Amino acid sequence: MGDLGPRRRQRLLERGLTTLRRVPAVVIPYRGDAKRRVSSPIRAAVAVAMLGDVVEAALAVGRVVVVTDDRAVVPISAEVVPDPGAGLGPAVAAALAHVDGHALVVNADLPAATPASLLALAAAGLALVEAHDGSTNALSLPDPRRFAPLYGAGSAARFRAHAPFATAAIPELQADVDADGDLEQIGLPLGPRTRALLAVPA
Repeated sequence: MGDLGPRRRQRLLERGLTTLRRVPAVVIPYRGDAKRRVSSPIRAAVAVAMLGDVVEAALAVGRVVVVTDDRAVVPISAEVVPDPGAGLGPAVAAALAHVDGHALVVNADLPAATPASLLALAAAGLALVEAHDGSTNALSLPDPRRFAPLYGAGSAARFRAHAPFATAAIPELQADVDADGDLEQIGLPLGPRTRALLAVPA
């Protein structure tokens, strides 16, 4: 339990990179009305680009399951589970019902996500990545049955109260996009789709 410092994170990453045969499934929830708080005229395109970048990073480490109400925007290399339409928690639960063994749950608005950051999270065991506002950007679930639908404001604390989640300090998975300006403030390399989109004048 507790924060995973840089040295422990590096050790966990090295361990993860040597165990590629045992990579987890990666569940990515995505709603077609994503990023309502981003008022940019390219809001929808940004959301789809970020989803594509997260899926690409996840495919490098394991099976990918996207739970969504908008199948058309999901890269063809990912599996799709229909979103039951009852909120984020039930959507994730619906996807996890199709997963046996270790699963990661990774939000679709993490454009700096990389295979190495996902492996580091997987190697941390039962762990979560807390967003700067106290919500939850990603979960590592060695046993998916430990999941509970606790998302929303302050959810990281609720997950830690529910089970002994470690808090994994992984910058690439902490950098989410909720509002205008967040992309410019990330300060980390962005995925290729998001980077290409931002290079095009609005």
